[in-house]
Amino acid sequence: MAPYFASSPHPEPPTRASLAEARRELTAQQQSVQALSDRICAAEEELARTVAIAQSAIRELEKERDELQEHVAHTLAYVAPIRRLPHELLRYIFLLNFDEYPCCAWVLSAVSVLWRRQVLSMPMMWSKIRLVTTQSTSADTVRLWLERSGSTVPLDIEILLRSHPSSPGETPPRRRISPPAHSVSDWGWIPPPPTPTQGGLGGAATYIIQPPPNITLFQPPPTLGATAPIVQHGHGGATVHAHDDLWGMPPLVPAAASGSSEREKLSNHQRNKKNMHWGHIAFFYLVEQMHRWQRFVFRFEKQFTSVAALRAIEGECDAPLLEEFEVSAAEPAFYGDWKWLPSAPSSMAVDIGNLTSLTLNNVPFKWSSPMLRNLRSLSIRTLPTMHPALDRVMFMVTANPQLESLSLHFSSPNPPVLPLTPTVLRDLKSLTLGGHYLLSSLADALVLPSLEALVLDIDAREPIEDTVSALLARSNNPPLTRLSLSYTLCSGSSSFYYGGGAGVATWHFLSELDHLRTLQVGGAPFEPLLTALGATDDDAQVPSHMQAQAEHWVCPNLTTLALRGCHAHTDGVHKLVQMVEARNPDMQANATAAGLGLGPARLRHLELHDCATLGPDVLKWLKSRIEVVLCTEPAFEG
Repeated sequence: MAPYFASSPHPEPPTRASLAEARRELTAQQQSVQALSDRICAAEEELARTVAIAQSAIRELEKERDELQEHVAHTLAYVAPIRRLPHELLRYIFLLNFDEYPCCAWVLSAVSVLWRRQVLSMPMMWSKIRLVTTQSTSADTVRLWLERSGSTVPLDIEILLRSHPSSPGETPPRRRISPPAHSVSDWGWIPPPPTPTQGGLGGAATYIIQPPPNITLFQPPPTLGATAPIVQHGHGGATVHAHDDLWGMPPLVPAAASGSSEREKLSNHQRNKKNMHWGHIAFFYLVEQMHRWQRFVFRFEKQFTSVAALRAIEGECDAPLLEEFEVSAAEPAFYGDWKWLPSAPSSMAVDIGNLTSLTLNNVPFKWSSPMLRNLRSLSIRTLPTMHPALDRVMFMVTANPQLESLSLHFSSPNPPVLPLTPTVLRDLKSLTLGGHYLLSSLADALVLPSLEALVLDIDAREPIEDTVSALLARSNNPPLTRLSLSYTLCSGSSSFYYGGGAGVATWHFLSELDHLRTLQVGGAPFEPLLTALGATDDDAQVPSHMQAQAEHWVCPNLTTLALRGCHAHTDGVHKLVQMVEARNPDMQANATAAGLGLGPARLRHLELHDCATLGPDVLKWLKSRIEVVLCTEPAFEG
């Protein structure tokens, strides 16, 4: 055992006397250690007091500095050049920004007291309503918007009602919607909800379109089609969320999701339950201002709880300023009879003399309504429960002799009671017919000398080329640039075999479409179409650089070809390669033909969906010849 101290003077082994001496020394040493510890604690306490005093002094200095910095900020704001702008010029700048971003008033009014006072004094800044909401959110946003728009300014209203908020964890891919927000030919316009956010007016989630946060407020947007982002507007001000597409709205998270306590969740649940009457409240305020409607667009995803609000609208329905009207549902349902404008009796005197555009999708209407007169654009998709006679459909068409765009989708019309009379629509440029095969009889009664776009999604019982050829012949071969045959009709299946389809027996009529630039076909045989679009067999022995001069090309200006569900046989891929080789030769041959002014236009866009199994080698070759190639191979063959 080692000694307790290396230089200990005590003897080893210890004696009685040495042990007593060691115990006395131990007591003295412990007392010394305690004394030193007390002195250290006292010094640490003194240091803590000194640090606390210094920190308190620092906090006071920081507080004084923050107050001075706030004064400096106010002074800088006061001496800023924009402060010297006359109020009239500031209002003019606001209106310039309003032209690009109709809902900028929500952002501008949150900048400063002066700007808020200026914006609130300008009803025009609140005249365009862009609102995405759910039936469980507060309808007071509509009331607030209308109140701020004054009492005389025309209103441009666009509301999208979602069926339910999206889950907080859902982050779908963003996409740009090609058609404008106010133009709906089908239901592809409803976007998936982007990244979730929370909040809203009155504790509910309500969203409005606003200018992007990364672009100066008064800077023109990069493109006219650029998407307006979303502002979440609540009691705490405005928070801007930028998105890529026009209707790419954040999901409407229920207010209960943001509450951390059970009391908050219960309160939000009661509020949401109360706001299930969103439709009655919102349309009460909207219909009150119907005399100021200039544009009214209301879209909803499916039948909602308070949809009866639309059925309850009756009485005074004058809208003397109304130019565009749309009510669209994404899904058909049974709504009963409505009493307002779309279902107004023909005898009702309604002041809607300025109405030029009407869109009704999956909602009730009457074929004799005063709204269905003197229009320039008409788009209707009927409910499955509606069975109008075909002559009454023709009555709707003839009541609008100045139509420029017509889109009709009838799933189950009845045969005509009265014979269909030939109808000339001299200004019609776009015609879309879809649904029941009886619609082909409607096309057989039309004469369209100015037709540029023809879309036929009819479940035809007879070859559709007879209808197309007869229509073009009666119309004196109009400059048709787009033709779509059963393309949308075949978009709902993932296999080769579709219900319906183009049913084209021969493609000879394509030789008369010299102006055609876009061709979309669904459900037709693959090889005959490619053969018609390729080089003729008579020129097989002609040198490649002279083929363009020797032959007459079918659709010489064709640049976009889209095929869907066109089942290919064994030589389908070979025919495709031949067609592309003929229309898009290698660059040297193409340069020779271009120098001589010969040959057809090169294909720039090719889409093949569920048509043929190409393989990576053929796909790579196609992409080397065509700028844009989109291919979805079929799930199975045979």
